[in-house]
Amino acid sequence: MRILKTAVLALCAVLLVSSAGLAADTVKIGLLVPLTGPAAADGTSALYSVQIALDQVNAAGGVLGKKVELVYYDDRADAKEAVALAHKLIEQDKIAAFVAGSYSLPTRAVAPIFQEESIPLVAAYAIHPDVTRAGDFCFRNGFLGMVEGKAAGYTAHKLLGGKTVALLTSDNDFGRTLVIGFKEYASKYAPDLKIVSEQAYPFSEKDYKPYLSKIKELNPDVIFASGYYFQTGPLLRQARELGIQSKILGEEGADSPKLMEIAGDAAEGFHIVTNFDRDDPRPVVQGFLKEFRGRHKFEPDMVGASAYDAFMIIMDGMKTAGSTEGGKVRDAIAAVKDYNGLTGIIGGFDEIGEVVKPVQVQVVKDGLFRHFGVVNDPELIKP
Repeated sequence: MRILKTAVLALCAVLLVSSAGLAADTVKIGLLVPLTGPAAADGTSALYSVQIALDQVNAAGGVLGKKVELVYYDDRADAKEAVALAHKLIEQDKIAAFVAGSYSLPTRAVAPIFQEESIPLVAAYAIHPDVTRAGDFCFRNGFLGMVEGKAAGYTAHKLLGGKTVALLTSDNDFGRTLVIGFKEYASKYAPDLKIVSEQAYPFSEKDYKPYLSKIKELNPDVIFASGYYFQTGPLLRQARELGIQSKILGEEGADSPKLMEIAGDAAEGFHIVTNFDRDDPRPVVQGFLKEFRGRHKFEPDMVGASAYDAFMIIMDGMKTAGSTEGGKVRDAIAAVKDYNGLTGIIGGFDEIGEVVKPVQVQVVKDGLFRHFGVVNDPELIKP
């Protein structure tokens, strides 16, 4: 009996060692994305893009001689769901780093958790300042809302030639932060730019005509209409139905092929400030576009490009550090300079983990987002 017990214990020990060895042969990266609910198109795009990045990394031999494994869950863009899943990624899945592929509310909720565990987090496109305020393990590849708001002000004023502007924004963290940045640009850099109207609509709004009717009476040169594609799409359609001729400017929340599906011809001439230039000739951009279109038969977007970069920044950090240990990877990401990203040449991250790179301006032409301009003034893109 004693011999049998000893044999069983020995076998268990062998199995434990074998399991540990297998685990050590992979590097697990966590990802939370909204795959159901109103944000599902964004979450799907983010997931598909990270999977392209994953396949490219593994095809090139993985990271530090190990295969990279992606562990992802649907957070439904819900903060409570995201918190529970963050603990699962840490405690059950034992991830080495995390890509935040969701909106600001869930990303803000999980950032302190990964900070506490010293697990590097790179947010793809969540814009709220609290994401990086969580601590020095938290980085943002997308733009801080204030930066994007200032870029929108510059675009309305300088690139679209506006003298009068109406603000019509989603009443959430996203919309409020953008407005703060826009108004900061106007007060500091554009004394001749007059804000003639400022309105906010509930997140669940479907009928924008009451807001737009007030704006039509004022006939501003530009309407800054911030919101997600499922908000901006109907807004654009309703604006043109009312006969509004003002130029309409949005931001990265509207950067989705779904916008054109919803708005139809009303999307033509719509401008956005965003994190992705489809006409950038660099091979990393054109190769990604070809791969994404070939795999999925629809247009890639800012959300996907930003998530791709977030994943690749983590891979670059691990390679530079020569380690998957959280602190060493964090230090390597913090030291990034002139990284050749899909969303532009990333100058680096500032002392609180905010990205420094130009803001792209796109315009809808023939149903597709195309290059219109770029905002690269250091004072405007500085977090």
